Amino acid sequence: MPIRRLYLARHGAADAFGELTDIGRRQAGLLGERLAGLPVDAVWHSPLPRAVASAHEIARHLPDVPVAEAAELADHVPYVPGAAETPASWAGFFDGYDDTEAASGRRLAEALVARFAKVPDPGTKGTRPDVNEVLVTHAYPIAWLVRHAMDAPPSRWLGLNSANTALTVIEYRRGLPPTIVMFNDMSHLPPGLRWTGFPAGIRP
Repeated sequence: MPIRRLYLARHGAADAFGELTDIGRRQAGLLGERLAGLPVDAVWHSPLPRAVASAHEIARHLPDVPVAEAAELADHVPYVPGAAETPASWAGFFDGYDDTEAASGRRLAEALVARFAKVPDPGTKGTRPDVNEVLVTHAYPIAWLVRHAMDAPPSRWLGLNSANTALTVIEYRRGLPPTIVMFNDMSHLPPGLRWTGFPAGIRP
């Protein structure tokens, strides 16, 4: 039974201008070391510079694995919840989103799922049936893919966040619901490099 495995990672730590920092490069390199040796077929990345740089840092440890941009991985709000769905802690966050922007984000989220959240096509004779892809993206797209895999209500993406270069793995098999193998795993990072990307007040 062919399996698609998505290795989802948020980009490394970035500065206020969205550029990868030295810490972010080290985080991405450590993730690359963790992924080295796995049968990775491709590394896909968001168009934004912090994700591009992270993907290429990861790919240094994955010789001959192609690296390419996927527009669906761009940072975006996948679903703007209604007032009744919005937790108090998110009050005001969506005030600037008009209907056009909300619809655009939803279309991008649908395209993300359509492209990556599916069982691989049957392989031709002589090729490896499983597909293993690394997706270097942002917290919101990761949250959306996890929410989709759990078949949770659309607004539940709000309750999920990922640390910089933390690893989330989802598997897709025909006839079965998606499997969350791991979420937000940081075991490849030393303690001092963990939990970046989260507010300081909630870092353990």
